[in-house]
Amino acid sequence: MVTVAERAHMDTPPTDWAARLWAFLRRHHLFAAVLSLAFVLRVVTMLGYGPALWFNDSFEYVSGAINPGRPSALRPNGYSFWLLLLRPFHSFGLVAFTQHLMGLSIAVLVYALLRRRFGLPGWGATLATVPVLFDAYQLQLEHLVMSDTMFMLLVVGVITLVLWHPKMSWRLGAVIGLLLALTALTRSIGLPILVLVVVYLLIKRTGWKQIAAMVTACALPVVGYMAWFASTYGNFAMTNSDGAILYMRTALFADCQKMGVDPRKELELALLCISAPPDRRGLSGQSFLWWASGTSGQRFHAFGTGSTFTPQVNQTAGTFAKRAILAQPGDYLARVGLDFLRGFHWGRPQFPDAKTYLQYEFPFEDRVLPAWSSYKGTSDGDARKYDPGLPIAKIDGTPKVIGTRLHEPWATFMQDYQRVVRLPGTVIGVLLLVGLAGVVARWRTLGGPVLLPWLAAFGLLLAPAATAEFDYRYLLPAVPLACLAAAISLRQGFVRPSAPAASAPTTGRAE
Repeated sequence: MVTVAERAHMDTPPTDWAARLWAFLRRHHLFAAVLSLAFVLRVVTMLGYGPALWFNDSFEYVSGAINPGRPSALRPNGYSFWLLLLRPFHSFGLVAFTQHLMGLSIAVLVYALLRRRFGLPGWGATLATVPVLFDAYQLQLEHLVMSDTMFMLLVVGVITLVLWHPKMSWRLGAVIGLLLALTALTRSIGLPILVLVVVYLLIKRTGWKQIAAMVTACALPVVGYMAWFASTYGNFAMTNSDGAILYMRTALFADCQKMGVDPRKELELALLCISAPPDRRGLSGQSFLWWASGTSGQRFHAFGTGSTFTPQVNQTAGTFAKRAILAQPGDYLARVGLDFLRGFHWGRPQFPDAKTYLQYEFPFEDRVLPAWSSYKGTSDGDARKYDPGLPIAKIDGTPKVIGTRLHEPWATFMQDYQRVVRLPGTVIGVLLLVGLAGVVARWRTLGGPVLLPWLAAFGLLLAPAATAEFDYRYLLPAVPLACLAAAISLRQGFVRPSAPAASAPTTGRAE
């Protein structure tokens, strides 16, 4: 016999599910509200700038998705693989949307880690996510067809997994290793993060099986990619650009006389010598890599058009750069220090040039895509192959592909927002100092859990200054990690003295 009570019992599961969801939102109501507001800002960004924003590097990534059978000589293809995965939808709008979700996911990971692992109250953990959620330049970066947001999510994901589990299994080590491989294939600078994680786990006396599983899981995809790269270019590497980029780093101070370059015996190195004196080479070394320098007329392309990122030229450029560093270590360290400190200005001085600087600002007009030469096509042609919905307009009688359309009033709102809401570099510096204080305070445990996010943040800021050149977008991946390190350092001030000892297993060991 079926009774009314039994029918009520059948309706219980949906009610319980709704109750659990409501209880969850009540427990995290502040973060839920902040996250919702951040989502609205990202919707406004998408409404104002459709379908996406573009940077000069965007077209190489798109070319990699259009021609997936060939690795890029300039940078790893990890982000191009992501574009390839989304290619059946033929929408850069979808690409931008997924990247905005990645930005929100970074904040969720930071919040969850601080709440569950380190016992911060809701307001404290939420505060640590504010820079990622609301910085206008973070929003702009997420809307660019660029790898940076994906890289940020992968790095934060790795740090979260390592810190979340005080005791690591070999399976978890393998998962972390795969994430590290994806990180390295997204941006080459991701590979040193593996070293940081291994060192941290050794300090924490993690078992060799877990570390071996992690290293193996990371190595297999990376080695496979390098083998694929070798089948195309002949050298076992991830790119043919590391030497060229390091040459750019040294271009502003390299003096071939001090380096002892003999043109009669070392012609290839002599071709890369810059005749203009260092005080006339400008503020940026990019002109000596990418185009003719206005002060000297020198070109990095001295070996011929199209040879910039070949294995031979890359090796020669790397040899030149290393020799310059060894011959002029003081000049090198001065340049590295200057670029490292650029990131901590309160303002945002224009660097390295106006064109690059403006690519990080929400634009005031539609973006016409350039028709640069690319592998088997042109940059604008590749973009339209990927997304046939991109409009074409006649400009000066020539059909042009419009990559970004502005829509009012949303575009103007975001332009005004960017003038007001941003994270000054000085605040990033303060966050790093707070994290450093936390590392020093835990010197008996070699920095405790603060060490890993702090070293990762510091390394992400220092590495571009040491190997390439300062760029504003290189600051942003370090921000969530710096926030994590600072929040963990300050957590003792957030924990209630009356908290019961039984709650300790929930948050895990913190020291």
